[in-house]
Amino acid sequence: MTRHRRIALLAPLLTAAGAVLLSGCGGAGHLKSSGATPAAIGPIHLWPGLPPASATPNDYGETDTEQVPGIKVSGGDVRKLDPVAVVQAEVKAHPSTYSGSDGLYDETVRQLATCKQKPGSCPVLKPYYRDLNGDGKDELILGIRMPDQELAVRCYMPAPDGGLIRIMSTVDQIISVDLAGRDVILRSVSAGMPGYEYRTAWSWDDHQRAMLPTRDEIVRRKSGDTPGGKHPVPSGAGQPSPKKKPPTASPSATPTAATP
Repeated sequence: MTRHRRIALLAPLLTAAGAVLLSGCGGAGHLKSSGATPAAIGPIHLWPGLPPASATPNDYGETDTEQVPGIKVSGGDVRKLDPVAVVQAEVKAHPSTYSGSDGLYDETVRQLATCKQKPGSCPVLKPYYRDLNGDGKDELILGIRMPDQELAVRCYMPAPDGGLIRIMSTVDQIISVDLAGRDVILRSVSAGMPGYEYRTAWSWDDHQRAMLPTRDEIVRRKSGDTPGGKHPVPSGAGQPSPKKKPPTASPSATPTAATP
């Protein structure tokens, strides 16, 4: 069939279709315009002439992982570990460290030594377990109560050689800890900004082989909202006791709610 003949045959059909469409415009249920579409506003790159940074970005988290000395994970199952023994092994490895990812107060260390005799005053909270890095094995998630209403959150993964590696450690005046997928969400007190809180999502980074704070935001708390929905915000939150120097937070730690 020639091109001209095909066009000649299609012309009546197109005309008829157009007539149907036009006749439908005036009937019930016809299409209506939703108005003008707002113009899309794309991202704008500000100050494109800025020179490149002279310093290379920090290799965030690389130095914050550490193998816990003296701890062996039988069969790669962290559920078989004694949480208190794990923390005590870290204290033994860093006996004079009071700040950073390894830091614990003297008071906390003394309480650790009496966990068996006085379990009610043991600073190590009930452990939680969850696969945070997607390898099919659970990680160990610990919370350690500290003075000044602070909480240390640490996370550990089984090592290929049968050891235990800490992949996260942070200290703050924590309001609550949640788990969304494999992300650990920390809510903490916003110092100097009444009515606001920090929310930080920690996620596994396969390059660093550690949990890193991938998202951070400042959020206004709703009226009547309380930490974890249970407890009021600590009085004097964000203002640690001047008698003690609190451990500083480090980009490699965190807790979560997993299976009890």
